[in-house]
Amino acid sequence: MPIVDYTGNTVTSEGHHPHTLSTLDFQGASSAAAAKAMRVELSKLSSQLHDAEARKHFQTEMDGFFMLFTRYLNEKSKGTKLDWDKIQSPSPEQIVLYSKLTQAKSTEHLNKLAVLKLNGGLGTTMGCVGPKSAIEVRDGMTFLDLSVRQIEYLNKLNNVSVPFILMNSFNTDDETKRIVQKYASHNIEILTFNQSRHPRINKESLLPMPRTPTSQIEQWYPPGHGDLFESLLNSALLEKLLAQGKEYLFVSNVDNLGATVDTNILNHMVETDAEFIMEVTDKTKADIKGGTLIDYEGQIRLLEIAQVPTEHVEDFKSVKKFKIFNTNNLWINLRAVKRVLDESTMDLEIIVNNKTTDSGEKVLQLETAVGAAIKHFKGAHGINVPRSRFLPVKSTSDLFLVTSNLYSLNHGELVMNPKRMFNTVPLVKLGDHFKKVNNFLSRFQSIPNILELDHLTVTGDVTFGSKVELRGTVIIVANHGDRIDIPSGSILENKIISGNLRILDH
Repeated sequence: MPIVDYTGNTVTSEGHHPHTLSTLDFQGASSAAAAKAMRVELSKLSSQLHDAEARKHFQTEMDGFFMLFTRYLNEKSKGTKLDWDKIQSPSPEQIVLYSKLTQAKSTEHLNKLAVLKLNGGLGTTMGCVGPKSAIEVRDGMTFLDLSVRQIEYLNKLNNVSVPFILMNSFNTDDETKRIVQKYASHNIEILTFNQSRHPRINKESLLPMPRTPTSQIEQWYPPGHGDLFESLLNSALLEKLLAQGKEYLFVSNVDNLGATVDTNILNHMVETDAEFIMEVTDKTKADIKGGTLIDYEGQIRLLEIAQVPTEHVEDFKSVKKFKIFNTNNLWINLRAVKRVLDESTMDLEIIVNNKTTDSGEKVLQLETAVGAAIKHFKGAHGINVPRSRFLPVKSTSDLFLVTSNLYSLNHGELVMNPKRMFNTVPLVKLGDHFKKVNNFLSRFQSIPNILELDHLTVTGDVTFGSKVELRGTVIIVANHGDRIDIPSGSILENKIISGNLRILDH
C-alpha cells in the first residue's frame, strides 16, 4: 500500500516531504472517516495560500500534523496502551553514574558540538509578557543573557566555535529575533529556527479549529519539543550543521540554569559511540510528575505521566519504584538523527493535551516529547547527574532560590555557595501573592539570606524587610484579611509565624 499525505498524493522517497504518514491499517470506519474529513479540511486550508513557497512550507507542516493525527486515531481505535506489568526499572548498563565517567583531559570534541535551547514557551505563568527566556533571573541578566555568556566564555576559553541555537515557536519567534540582535558584537554564532505550527482539533468534530492558514494565533499550537527533529530537517539547519562538521547536539530547556556544556559527558558520548544520552537525576518529592526512563521489553524508553493509566499514577509518582527523572538535558548524534529521519521510523509517543478555549470549546492538542526519541538510537542510555545540572525556573519560588545568596554567577553559570553546608536545595513554596514576578519583587526589600534554610512556606499577604535571615524550617501564614511584615534584620530559625504584624513608617 503506498504512503499517502493529507492532500491525497502518493509520496515516493523522492517526494518533497519524505517523512509523511507510514502505511496504517485503520481499524474502525469512524477513524477512517475522521482521517478523510481532516484531509479535506487541511487541503482547503492549503489551497488558500497562493504563494508557492508559503504553500509548500504550510503543506510540510500539515503533513507532519496529519501523520500525528492518523497515528492518534489508529492508537485510539486499537486501544494501544503500555502494558504496566512489562515496565521494569532500567538496568545498570542503561543508567551510568556521572561519578564513574572518565574526567575529560581534552576539549578537542567541542569543535564538533552545537548547543540548542528549547525556546518555545512564554512567561505568562509568571505574569510576564513575551518569551520566558527574556525574564530577568539574576543580576539584571535574562535566561538568554546567561546562556550567551556561557557559550561565549566556552568558545573563548577553548578557542572553538560552538554555535548557539534557539528553537522558537510561533509564540516566541518574532520577539526572540529582535532580542538576539543585541548580541551581534559578541563572539558567538546564534542560529534560530521555528518549530512547527499545528492546528488545534475540535474534540467533538475532530476537525481543525482554524478555517484559514492565517486564522488567529489561539487556534494553533506548537506540538511539543518532540517536533525538534522534523523542524531541524525542514529548516535545513540539520544539513547546515553537518556541513559545518558538527556531529553532536546538546539540547536543554532554556529555563534550566544548570544545563551547561559538560566535556565529561561529551567525551563519554564519543568514546562509547552512544547516539543519544539523557541526563537523569535522583527524584525527590518535588519531582513526582517528571518523566522517567524505563526498560520496556528490553528497550530503554521514556515514560511520561500523561502515558500512565489512571490506576497507576500513584505508582508512577512513587520515589521507590521510579528513582530517577528526566532533566531534558539531551546529547544527540546529528548523523544518527539524519539516518532515523531518512528511514522514516521515528514514532514518538503521542501526548494528548486536552484544553478548553476561552469561549468554552473543548479542543485537543497532539504533542510529543523530544526525550521519547531515545528508543530510536543505538547505544542510547541515561547518565545519572548531580542535582546541580537541573536548576529550572518554573515559578517565583524557583526565582527566589536563584536570586538568593545560595548561588553566585561565574561567566553566566550559577555556582552553589561553598558556605552552604548541604548539597540539597531548600524546598520553597511561595503562595499566590508571590505568583507574578512584579508582585514577588515588590514583597522583598532584599532576598533573605538562606544559606541555612531547609524549608520555607509563605502564604497570604506577607512582606520581607532587608537583611532577613531564614534558617531551618520557616512557615509564615497570613490569613485572609491579615498582613505580616517581617522586620529588617530579622533572624527566623525553625519558626511558625501567623496572625497580624504590621510595620508602618512613622
